[in-house]
Amino acid sequence: MSESTEAGTAVLDQDGGGPMVVARDLRRSYGTGAAAVHALRGVSFEVPRGELVALKGRSGSGKTTLLNLVGGLDEPDGGRIAVDGQDLSGLGENGLLELRRDRIGFIFQSFGLIPILSAAENVGVPMRLRKADPREREERVELLLALVGLADHAEQRPGELSGGQQQRVAIARALANRPALLIADEPTGQLDAETGLAVMELLRAVVRSEHVTALVATHDATLLGLADRVLELRDGEITEITEPGER
Repeated sequence: MSESTEAGTAVLDQDGGGPMVVARDLRRSYGTGAAAVHALRGVSFEVPRGELVALKGRSGSGKTTLLNLVGGLDEPDGGRIAVDGQDLSGLGENGLLELRRDRIGFIFQSFGLIPILSAAENVGVPMRLRKADPREREERVELLLALVGLADHAEQRPGELSGGQQQRVAIARALANRPALLIADEPTGQLDAETGLAVMELLRAVVRSEHVTALVATHDATLLGLADRVLELRDGEITEITEPGER
């Protein structure tokens, strides 16, 4: 892993040939003294480019904390994270905002759609924030809704869609600005088993077709089988990394 510094920002693997995510000795605690909760205790791992990597672990194992650190939504107490060749510790708040807007797409368990907007309008929100050309935005929205199988539901609002359809809209929205990395926190948690499997299969297909990398937290053993590799988080530590061909 090569490093250089420019304007105070460390850049890792600048040629884009290295892993999408590199984490080294990440530590994060909440509270102080005897009451402190140690969510992460020196976590190190890499996420290769172009793969769907599943993060498994029981509730309270630190999965959400780890995803928040990788996504630049929180800061570690110690250790380093690089995403798409950039060391997050050197970006500053404006740099982190740009990274989250332009390079990372987020998918949440609760879908997070705006109720008063149509499916197409929800997908277009990230591009509006980026002030993309209206024609480019409309074409991208149309393409993404077709990609997730919702071309015929563009004008429907979230309340008129099933849970699985809402999550598909959320996936399309996460792809709007052509991110390098998708971060999904229990994206099938509110769905039945059959619909959850379909959503996970869609995520796997999206990784291939859109040439993105995905880090997905899930506790569903069936869904883990669709990942390229699996990281197991237990009591704030990575305890197992399952490579392709080992399952």
